[in-house]
Amino acid sequence: YDDSSKPCSKEGIKKFGSHFLPTLYSLVFLLGLVGNSLVILVLFKYKRLKSMTDVYLLNLAISDLLFVFSLPFWSYYAADQWVFGDRLCKIISWIYLVGFYSGIFFIMLMSIDRYLAIVHAVFALRARTVNYGISTSLIVWLVAISASVPEMIFSESYKERNHTTCKPRYPGNSTNWRIFSSLEVNILGLMIPSVVMIFCYSMIIKTLLYCRSEKKNKAVKMIFAVMIVFFVFWTPYNIVLFLQLLVGLGIITKCEISKDLDYAMQGTETLAFFHCCLNPIIYFFMGEKFKKYVKLLFKSWAVPRMFFKRCGLLTTYHTESTSSFHTQSTGDQDAL
Repeated sequence: YDDSSKPCSKEGIKKFGSHFLPTLYSLVFLLGLVGNSLVILVLFKYKRLKSMTDVYLLNLAISDLLFVFSLPFWSYYAADQWVFGDRLCKIISWIYLVGFYSGIFFIMLMSIDRYLAIVHAVFALRARTVNYGISTSLIVWLVAISASVPEMIFSESYKERNHTTCKPRYPGNSTNWRIFSSLEVNILGLMIPSVVMIFCYSMIIKTLLYCRSEKKNKAVKMIFAVMIVFFVFWTPYNIVLFLQLLVGLGIITKCEISKDLDYAMQGTETLAFFHCCLNPIIYFFMGEKFKKYVKLLFKSWAVPRMFFKRCGLLTTYHTESTSSFHTQSTGDQDAL
C-alpha cells in the first residue's frame, strides 16, 4: 500500500465480525428456514402447483432454503475458523452460490411472469403454463449450477496466518479469475436482474394506471415492495464487492480504505442475506390468500389451533379445490 511501508494489518476485522456475524447468520437461518418452509407447505397442501407462478414460488423457496442451509457453517467460521475440512469447504461454498444465483434468477422470472399476466394477458393464457414454468425453472437451475462451478473448484480449506480459512485460491494468473468472479456476481446478481425488473415493472405500472381494478392499488404496492426490497438489500453488497475488486487490482491502494471496505463487506453481505427471509413476509402481509392459507395450516395443528380459537380466528377458508385464486389478470399480483 502506498500510504505506509508496513503491511496493511487487518487483524481487527476478523475479531469484529466474530462478535456479531454468528448471531445475525443464525437469525437469518431461523427466519429463512421457517418462512420458506411455510411457503413450501402452503404450495403443496393448498395450491397444488396449478400455475406457473406456483412453480416459480416453489423454486424460489427451495433456492432460499438452499442458501440458508449454508449459513450455520459460515456462522461457526465467522466465530472461530474453518474446521469442516476441504471437501465441505467446496460443497458449502458451491451450495451457497447456487442458492444465491437461483434465488435472484427466480425473482427475475417472477417479474417476467407478472409482466406477461398483466401486460400481455391474452398471450399469457397460452404461455403461462405449468409445463413452461417447469422448463424455465430447469434452465435456471442449470445456469445457477454452471455459474457456481468455479467456486466449487477453487474453494479450499488452508492455513493462513495460523488461521484455517475457506475461500477460493486461484491458480496461475489469479487476477483474471478474481475479476471474472467479482464481475460474474455483479452482472448475474444485479445488473441483468435489475434491467429485467425495471422494464417489467415499469410496463406493469403503466398498464395498471390505465385499467380500473379494485386490486390495482394492492398490485402496485406489491410491485414497489418487491423492487425496493431487492435493490435496498442487494445493491450495497454489489457496490462494495466491486470496490474490493479495485483494491485487489491495485487501483485503490490506501490501507484505511481497504479496511473500511472489509468492514462494509461484512455489513452489506449480512444485509443481503436477510433478503431470503423477506419474500414470505411480503406474501403474508400483502397476499391475502397466503395469509389465509397460513392460518388454515396452523389451525390444523393442535397447539396453534387453540391459539386461533382463543383469538377468534377459526374462520373457514376455501382451498384451491373449491375456489380458484389465480387469474390471468391483475389479480395475479396476490402472489399466493
